[in-house]
Amino acid sequence: MSLLDDQRSKLLHELNSIVSEGQNPETLDIDLLATDDILYKLNDEDHKVAPAVRAIIPDIAKAVDAIVHAFSKGARLIYIGAGTSGRLGILDASECPPTFSVDPGQVVGIIAGGAKAIQTAVEGAEDNAEQAIADLKAHNLCADDVLVGIAASGRTPYVVSALNYARQLGCVTAGISCSPNAPVLEAAQIPLGAIVGPEALAGSTRLKSGSAQKLILNMLTTASMIRSGKVYRNLMVDVNASNDKLKARAVRIVMQATECTAEQAAEALMRSEHSAKLAILMLLSGVDARQGKSMLAKQQGFLRAAVQGKDHD
Repeated sequence: MSLLDDQRSKLLHELNSIVSEGQNPETLDIDLLATDDILYKLNDEDHKVAPAVRAIIPDIAKAVDAIVHAFSKGARLIYIGAGTSGRLGILDASECPPTFSVDPGQVVGIIAGGAKAIQTAVEGAEDNAEQAIADLKAHNLCADDVLVGIAASGRTPYVVSALNYARQLGCVTAGISCSPNAPVLEAAQIPLGAIVGPEALAGSTRLKSGSAQKLILNMLTTASMIRSGKVYRNLMVDVNASNDKLKARAVRIVMQATECTAEQAAEALMRSEHSAKLAILMLLSGVDARQGKSMLAKQQGFLRAAVQGKDHD
């Protein structure tokens, strides 16, 4: 008689077919190596991540365009995942308000198991398909939102269920996975499959898979914010100067954009109520704060268009 029940046998079969769960032939001796050699092996594997992400840039671009469209309508980007994948989504979402001065609700991260799961594994959370729907309802998911499901293995029931529910509502959906032909990719309208190969430690998807996911999430939000007018040249002109470091950064950004002195930047920031974007426009165009706000509003917040006096397309 088999010691495995049907459910576990099915899961074992699924894991055997997942690339990230396989044994990496390049690291079979990693437990025998000296410290430096272990690190070289890990670094060798890390070098495979960026090319895998680069290969799917056309698909990432589709997701970015959908996110920009959602933002233009006042809708949201919502990440959902379990374990490491969920934590990465929360991390990326939490970095958007201080970096781009967006509302904390514009980019949202949801993790299976709730807030407790950010630091501690919650048993069975990733298998709870019904809870995924409940969590999305609790966040008032609507058709204008974009939902991005994140699952390195690509099979996580919680994430697949979330994507299926979102599509039923009419949301644009994207799925991030590091396994080809994964259910998460099949459930999403925009599949983002970065195939990085087996991990240095079999099944430890916080390694290459986690790195690939982090790169993709960074690209989604950064490119979407650029396309939404949050950047001038390559400067974060909508940075939220909420602490001493960020206040100093705002001064530096104004100086870099206008080639003014630190004193001139600080004075312009004071007159602009600490808006680096507005301070830059005031210095470059010679307008006051009221005129600058009007110019930016006319250009939907795009500083370059306001400086050049051209209508933003």
